[in-house]
Amino acid sequence: MGLWKKFLQWRKNAEEPEYEIEDWNEIVYDRDDLKINDRDQREEYVKGCLEQIAEASKELENLQFEYNMVTSYLKDMEEIEALPEEEKLELAEWAKKIDALEEQQSGYKERKNRMSEEKFRQMERLEEEVQEGLEKLTQAEDYQELIKRDLRRLDGEKHAYLFRKSELMRIIADTRSMTIICTVAVIMCILILLILQFGLKMDTKLGCLAAGAIGAIAITAIFIKHNDSVRELAQVENGIGKIIRLQNTVKIRYVNNTHLLDYLYMKYNVSSAGELGKSWQQYQEEREERHSYQQAERQMDQLQKEFLHTLRRYQVKDPMIWLHQTKALLDKKEMVEIRHSLIIRRQSLRRRMDYNKEVIAGNAQAEIKDLVEQYPKYAKEILDIVGQYEKNFS
Repeated sequence: MGLWKKFLQWRKNAEEPEYEIEDWNEIVYDRDDLKINDRDQREEYVKGCLEQIAEASKELENLQFEYNMVTSYLKDMEEIEALPEEEKLELAEWAKKIDALEEQQSGYKERKNRMSEEKFRQMERLEEEVQEGLEKLTQAEDYQELIKRDLRRLDGEKHAYLFRKSELMRIIADTRSMTIICTVAVIMCILILLILQFGLKMDTKLGCLAAGAIGAIAITAIFIKHNDSVRELAQVENGIGKIIRLQNTVKIRYVNNTHLLDYLYMKYNVSSAGELGKSWQQYQEEREERHSYQQAERQMDQLQKEFLHTLRRYQVKDPMIWLHQTKALLDKKEMVEIRHSLIIRRQSLRRRMDYNKEVIAGNAQAEIKDLVEQYPKYAKEILDIVGQYEKNFS
C-alpha cells in the first residue's frame, strides 16, 4: 500500500510541473509559439515591437527635459567655482548676510514637532514642484499596483496555459500508445479466434466480428480524442504567444514606472506619496509662521535682489536656486554634496535614457530587423507595417 501511494505521488509530481514567476524587468522576445506564416500573428508581433519603440520614445522626451535641467544646475556650479577669488569672496559676503538674517528669523526653532531645517530647505527648493510631484507619485504608485495585478494575472494565465499544454502533450502521447495497443490487441484476438476456428474446428465468426467491432469503436474513440487534443494544443500554443507579447508590453510599463518611482523617491527624499504629502503639510505650517516675520522678510528681499543681481553678473543662468543654497557658497563640503546629489540624479536619468534607447527601443528595432532578414518573403509587408505605424504617430 505504501509503495502504491509513493507511485501515485511520483506520478502527480511528474504530471504537474512547477513554473517560476518571471522577472518583470526582463523584456522577452520569444518566437517559439509564433506562427510566422500566419498574417495576423505576424502583424500583431511587429506592432507589439513598434509599440515598445513608441513607449520608449515618449519616455525619452520626458527624461531629456529633466536631464537638461539638472545639467544646467551643474553648469552654474562650475561657473561659480571658476570665478576669481575676489568675486567668490563677494558672493560669500552676500551669503553670510543672508544666512545671518535667516538666523534672526529662526527664533521659533524651539517649537516642538517642527520640521528640521534641512527638510524645510529641501521642501522650499522643491516648492514649485511638490504639488505636481505629489500628484505624479500618487498616480505612479496607483499605476504600479495596477501593473503588478496585471502581471500577476498574466503570470497565472501563462502558467495555466503551460500546465494545459503539458497535459495535452501527455494525452497525445497516451492516445498514440493506446492506438498501437488496441490495434495489436484486436489483431492478436482475431488470430487466436482464427486458430480456434481452423485448428479446433470451432465456430468463432461472431467472436471475430465482436473483436473487430470493439476494436474499431475503441480506435475511433481514441482517434477523436487525439485530434481534439491536437487542435486544442494549437490553440493553447497560440494563447501562450499572445500572453508573452502582452507581458512584454506590460513589463516595459512596469520597468519605466519603477524607474520613475525610484527617481521621484530620490528627488523628493521620501519613501512614499503619503510621506511627501505629510512633509508638504508640515512645510505649509512652517511657511505660515515665517510670514509673521514680515519686516525681516522685507529686508531679506532686498538682500536677495542684490544677491541675484550679483549672480547674474557672473553669468549664472539659474540664480534663483542659489537663494536656498547659500551655505554651499560658504562651505565647500556642502557644495560637494549638492554636486554629488545632482550627479547621481543625472546618472540615474542617463541610465533610464540609455535603457529606453538601447535596451527597449534598440532590442525592438533589432527584433524587427532580424524578422526582415530571417523571413525575406515577408520583408516588404513588415516594412509597410513599420511605415504605416510611423505615419500614424508622426
